[in-house]
Amino acid sequence: MPKGIPNKRYTPEFKKQVVEAVMQDGLSYEEAAKLYEVHGHGRIQSWERIYLEEGPEGLAIERRGRRSTGETERLPSKVEEDLLAEVQRLRAENAYLKNLQALVLEEERRQHKKRR
Repeated sequence: MPKGIPNKRYTPEFKKQVVEAVMQDGLSYEEAAKLYEVHGHGRIQSWERIYLEEGPEGLAIERRGRRSTGETERLPSKVEEDLLAEVQRLRAENAYLKNLQALVLEEERRQHKKRR
């Protein structure tokens, strides 16, 4: 894209008008691009796909930039609470086992000193 020419932003109403003209009037993507001064017929193809999949309100969604892939889905609150409770139980069990191991080692040291 040449320098100094900003990207065009099209309104959802305009996108809907173009897609419906293509579908109803039988215009090709190239003809519609020239008629409505849209840069590239691929843009109209993507608008038509969105229109057919999501309806006219899908054209209002901003789709610029890359998709985020690091976003994880939230678990249901009940599952999340259960997992947190299990983590707390396991941490308590781990602390108990560490204390128990320390007591056993201390007892072994005492027994070893008595033998000498």
